[in-house]
Amino acid sequence: MAIEPIARYAMPTVAPQNRLSWRPDQRRSALLIHDMQRHFLAPYAGEHSPVTELVANISALREHCASMGIPVIYSAQPPAQSPEQRGLLQERWGAGIPDAAQARIIDALAPRDGEVVVTKWRYSAFHRTELGELLIERGCDQLIICGLYAHIGVLTTAIDAFSHDIQPLLVADAVADFSPAHHQMALNHVAELCAVTLTTEQVIAALAASARTTTTTS
Repeated sequence: MAIEPIARYAMPTVAPQNRLSWRPDQRRSALLIHDMQRHFLAPYAGEHSPVTELVANISALREHCASMGIPVIYSAQPPAQSPEQRGLLQERWGAGIPDAAQARIIDALAPRDGEVVVTKWRYSAFHRTELGELLIERGCDQLIICGLYAHIGVLTTAIDAFSHDIQPLLVADAVADFSPAHHQMALNHVAELCAVTLTTEQVIAALAASARTTTTTS
């Protein structure tokens, strides 16, 4: 029931073709760093692809968003949950994160002052959390999503964002998964169904372009 070791694989460098045409806008976006906790990185067992690119690209996104005043939000599951708190997750994945040390967001992405961490209880970062309210308060109707795991929580959060009328923007080379097949399936599914998939470079370029447009028109 626990997550098995994950073999190294090459991080995708191209996003799938999208059904939708949304582009990140500095005035409308928030960045969600999804479940980048020690427990969920442990199965990769080492600094190699796709983890090296995953962490580097999320770091680049965070730095760029922070420099532009774009809200940075983390999701993180709590440790040592009771069976009642876990619900059906207990049957599929077992007891979950064992202790506070394993629940910590990795040092390279540790939250800073002003960045928000929402406590996450199910696959979607919206379920039983304040994420939706945080986005409304900050005037955000776009959510840039990166983190782990692409075909589980990332995909479910993208679908849930769409259901909340929030445009999901999934960063193809800033998520990772159990295998390249799982990774690509998640990208293809959201690109077809509910989100726009972009690379880290494309997200940063689009945000910079939106900032220039804002400056020109103001």
